[in-house]
Amino acid sequence: MFFVRFLLAAVLTMPPISAAPVTFSRDIAPILYNHCASCHHEGEVAPFPLMTYQDAAKRAKLIAAVTVRRFMPPWKPVHGFGKFIGERRLTDAQIALIQKWASEGAPEGDPAQLPPPPHFPDGWRLGKPDLVLTMPRPFNVPPDGDDIYQCFIIPTGLTQERYIRAMEFRPSNRRVVHHAVLFTDTTGAARRKDAATPEEGYHCFGTIGFFATSALGGFAPGTGPITEPPGVAAVIHRGADLVVQLHFHPTGKPEQEQSSFGFYFTDKPPEKGLMDIPLGTRHAIDIPPGDSHYVVTDHFTVPVDVDAVGIIPHAHYICRDMRGIAELPDGTKKWLIWIKDWDFNWQEQYHYAVPIRLPASTIVKMEFTYDNSAANPHNPNAPPKRVLWGPSTTDEMAGLHIEVVPVRMADMHELGQALWGKIMREVGGEFYRLPARK
Repeated sequence: MFFVRFLLAAVLTMPPISAAPVTFSRDIAPILYNHCASCHHEGEVAPFPLMTYQDAAKRAKLIAAVTVRRFMPPWKPVHGFGKFIGERRLTDAQIALIQKWASEGAPEGDPAQLPPPPHFPDGWRLGKPDLVLTMPRPFNVPPDGDDIYQCFIIPTGLTQERYIRAMEFRPSNRRVVHHAVLFTDTTGAARRKDAATPEEGYHCFGTIGFFATSALGGFAPGTGPITEPPGVAAVIHRGADLVVQLHFHPTGKPEQEQSSFGFYFTDKPPEKGLMDIPLGTRHAIDIPPGDSHYVVTDHFTVPVDVDAVGIIPHAHYICRDMRGIAELPDGTKKWLIWIKDWDFNWQEQYHYAVPIRLPASTIVKMEFTYDNSAANPHNPNAPPKRVLWGPSTTDEMAGLHIEVVPVRMADMHELGQALWGKIMREVGGEFYRLPARK
């Protein structure tokens, strides 16, 4: 009887499927264009395009298999634990349509019903940038050895101050680049450091080695274009150099990389200040081999009223579960994010559909869980090895960056002081040195 009730409940909760044939032109193309095409078009990160009926039809069974498992389209935050802009999560009804289309032989339908395909000019997702900066020369990455953190200087050539509303990173060789972090320099310090080394750029683990004029943001695997929240704009000053820290991991054969960066400007000066609350730790990461539930936590008390506008989680291969929670002064708890199947190869910067107000004295918390067992299919070590905090992809990190905008611009200084104190207590001078191997 229990099984009958269970089966009946399952049937009753399944989304209704029309008896009419499901076709690509009318039913499937809108799903692919809205949720998949941004990555699945020529020149992008996906291994094949999904822009035409021919593209999709020959992979109908594959598309059905990866969507029913929710492996694709990749969207890591758990539904109901934060509402984000641009969610690619498919609905149950959309998944059911794809299943029915594939099982019926992937019919094309009437081409007249096909919606206009999305347009991606010049390969840039947001259209042609106002300014494209490219590394002057390719960088040679050796076939093996330790991961490389290298800084490169690219003159902007700007003759006036410009305000950035969005930017995009386009590596020429995605296999070898893990992340990029962008800064500006108007002092010439970066050029002097570059001139002191024989190779292109200079080695720069941790920080870029000097106080940058401004920090523009960063990109990791899976990160798409970065768009600033309303009223916020990053600034590039006249005559500034772009300083880019790139993290390379050798692939086993010689590689080259020559990255490009696209910037989209606005004429409106920034009205608000965007700041980063970095939750995370390095000292607590010492994960024994075989430990399948190693927990790392951190917290920060927000000293002023802020609006949380986005969140950026970061870890490496063996992290499995990520949780971010805000405890408000009245005892209310608000979820900032929950990812329970972290994937190192698909990292994003998430922006809230509606900013989350965090009053002064709110405590923001993170809890990351790591699985260093042989049962973790993402574990790079077989058999498992002790894992410490470190810069290499086979080391580990724990970072949950909460992007906030102070409600009152006058409070930016107080928030900045509190954040600087937190960072210095955590890292001290160690941020400039590679961690000692134990």
